[in-house]
Amino acid sequence: MKTFKSFILSIFVVGLFSCTKDFIDINKDPNAITANQASAKYFLTVPQYKLYAPDNFPYWRAMLIHADRFAGYFTFGDNYSWWSDELAYKYDPAYTDATWDFFDGYFGQLDNYMKLTAPKGVFANKYMYAVGQVMKGLYFQMYTETFGEIPYTQVGDSSIVLPAYDTQQTIYKGIIADLNAAMATIGDSTRTGQGIQDLGSNDLYCNGDLQKWKKLANTLKLRIGMRALGSPGDDFATTTITEALSKDLLSTDADNVLMQKDNVISKWNSDSYAGAWLDFGGFGSGGGWTISKPMIDNLRNYKDPRLVKFAKPAIGGTFKFSKPKEGSDNTLWPKRVAFLLKTLDDAKAVYTKTGNEQTDTVITITMPANVNYVGQPVRLNGFMSPLIRREFFCTPTDYFVVKKGTTSNIYPEIVLTTAEAYFLKAEAIVRGVGGASGDANTTFQDGIRRSMKMWGCADGDIETYIASSDLANISSGSMDQKIEKIATQRWINSFTEGFEGWAVVRKLGYPLELANGVSDPDIYGLGDTNGKYPERMIYGSSAKSKNAANLAVAVSRQGPDAEDTKLWFSQP
Repeated sequence: MKTFKSFILSIFVVGLFSCTKDFIDINKDPNAITANQASAKYFLTVPQYKLYAPDNFPYWRAMLIHADRFAGYFTFGDNYSWWSDELAYKYDPAYTDATWDFFDGYFGQLDNYMKLTAPKGVFANKYMYAVGQVMKGLYFQMYTETFGEIPYTQVGDSSIVLPAYDTQQTIYKGIIADLNAAMATIGDSTRTGQGIQDLGSNDLYCNGDLQKWKKLANTLKLRIGMRALGSPGDDFATTTITEALSKDLLSTDADNVLMQKDNVISKWNSDSYAGAWLDFGGFGSGGGWTISKPMIDNLRNYKDPRLVKFAKPAIGGTFKFSKPKEGSDNTLWPKRVAFLLKTLDDAKAVYTKTGNEQTDTVITITMPANVNYVGQPVRLNGFMSPLIRREFFCTPTDYFVVKKGTTSNIYPEIVLTTAEAYFLKAEAIVRGVGGASGDANTTFQDGIRRSMKMWGCADGDIETYIASSDLANISSGSMDQKIEKIATQRWINSFTEGFEGWAVVRKLGYPLELANGVSDPDIYGLGDTNGKYPERMIYGSSAKSKNAANLAVAVSRQGPDAEDTKLWFSQP
């Protein structure tokens, strides 16, 4: 509710400072907001939650349908789903435009805050402005890694109606410059001011703690440096990594930058997964989903304690499947049933089957309730849907889909985690870049500890996993083998933050089951990429209609406006 109240107060403050009357006249009203009650802090909260938990439309279509599924976290295509899991892998402007419009329309909210806090702004405050610079970096990093070249250097200039598109190198360098400036401004300061000038609880990311903002900025800087490393013509990554590693990174459990959800505000203002999951009927709804096979496999096969934090076991039941009477569905039925059974067997699922798919027209599968942890294969085509019972697969725990307003224990949005800082440093040590020092395996395992603690795992379970799991040890093996484990742990840690998880797969190439794409059209929906892993999203319709000339220049540099066009950061 605090968020909503802050937003309302912001409206009053806007009215106050846009009024043409002399301020003294306004101040005569004993009920009016006075000068010492006005602050830019009231303009920060909305752009913060709108970036990671926007309203229902972009949350569903940008975060869930695209980012979380491209990252390989969630899957559609089961028997209840409105869509096959090919959705989003085939271009549909009704869905793609929601993502473009979300990013394109967001900047004005943050820009308003930054203009207010700039040196000549109404609420000039260099520390608040520094916070805005870091947020700008978080925003543009997600934006460019979703589409590639985007307007950047000319955005926010009121004299330029149609801004030029910038290369990803230019954008990364600009973000790094902003982060450096923000960290220099913050220095040793801890708060943005006293009283009304302290961001405090209006700051949903760091609660007004400037030193935490500084570590966030430096960790984001390291992320971008590692992302750019090795890309064609890279001339800044190594320096960026070296600088970041020489300063403080997010390092403690308290350093995790997580945005707690507003438990009361309407989904039309700030949504959560429950907005799609519960409002369309819950488990058996067309808007529901399952957790992917790559995620469940990497948790279950290594006895990862995060498994029970992320997933509910399959609900199970007894289900009869009849062979279609004609056409390709009839011909391919034995193959498709065999695929389903192999999926269950690979997960070591407990179930019984009567009938033979090769000779019989009916088979029955019975699975006990709440015993099996089975992930649904990604990118299944629509013809598989009758066989893909949602009851056979894991679904999210209540922590992720609990109805807002019923409990305060609802998952937070991930901004940037302490675990990622350790994983980034471990990768730098393994690659021998940036003067990274220390033991790679120790650093890597510290990252796992931080991740598991963030997700609520018990200390004993964490130490058992680290001592026994091959996925938690990089003390031996080739560089590629070590990078695979680091990438996989980063990907698991980013669960629910699909934009980052997707970027990890594109840059590092793991998990392989995702990065390698799919190839069998009898089972999978190959989409517009012919089965290849999606590298980007297609530009929105508004970009093509409003700024076509500048967009054409970007496409001529970047490559075709297609999902399989590799972006600069992911090119070898």
